[in-house]
Amino acid sequence: MKINPVYEREIVTIILYTSVFFIILAVVLILFFYYSRKKILQKEFEKKDLEIQHQKEQLRAVIITQEEERKRIAQDLHDDISSKLNIVSLNSHLLKTPNLTAKETLEITGNIIELTAKALENTRRIAHDLLPPVFDKFGLHAGIEELCSEFNSSKAVQVDYQNNLEFDDADKEKDLHVFRILQELMNNSVRHGKASEITVSFDENEVGRYCRYTDNGVGFDIKDKKNHNGLGMKNIGSRVDFLNATLTVDSKIGKGISVLLNF
Repeated sequence: MKINPVYEREIVTIILYTSVFFIILAVVLILFFYYSRKKILQKEFEKKDLEIQHQKEQLRAVIITQEEERKRIAQDLHDDISSKLNIVSLNSHLLKTPNLTAKETLEITGNIIELTAKALENTRRIAHDLLPPVFDKFGLHAGIEELCSEFNSSKAVQVDYQNNLEFDDADKEKDLHVFRILQELMNNSVRHGKASEITVSFDENEVGRYCRYTDNGVGFDIKDKKNHNGLGMKNIGSRVDFLNATLTVDSKIGKGISVLLNF
């Protein structure tokens, strides 16, 4: 049986066109997956770059904060401690002056005692700023209680603190970051927010542990990126990253600030 040449040519043409179609389709699919994969990889690289840039910024904020803290401590040591010890030294040498009267000796001795006491008091204050002894001895809860008490004693702000959590001494290093975050927030509330009331509460839910912080200060525009780039906020951000926690900030001008720290 002979196949019609015309029919045979049609079959060959169909097979040829079908083959070309599948070849083109395969090339298109290969190119599609190639460029899609390239785009995905590019996005991943960009994401990694952003993460690295963010880490660099956080590290820079930590370094700047540390340097500022060192400058402050150096300034305190120079102004408060060194100057007083210099005067103590001068007064001590005065005691060697011949023919001093009993009144003069008593006056010089009184100056030495008074200046030494002030130097000791300032030394304790500097040490307290570095690491509060109450926190070191009794943990986060006691440290926050003392912090709130210090702010309350200023009469400029009223701090309400509530805690429904137990803090483990084994987590003291992490707890110190929580303490510093609260310390920074309170300083910002008083210094920049002009707040008269602050609330701090610790609790937990099905998701985990959290700290809620609010104040009634002047607030700020949350959409303005300038408000997120201050040294204090960067310092808080670096501590949040260290804790592998999340920080949600909400604020409006004239409506104070609300912060939720999940850790």
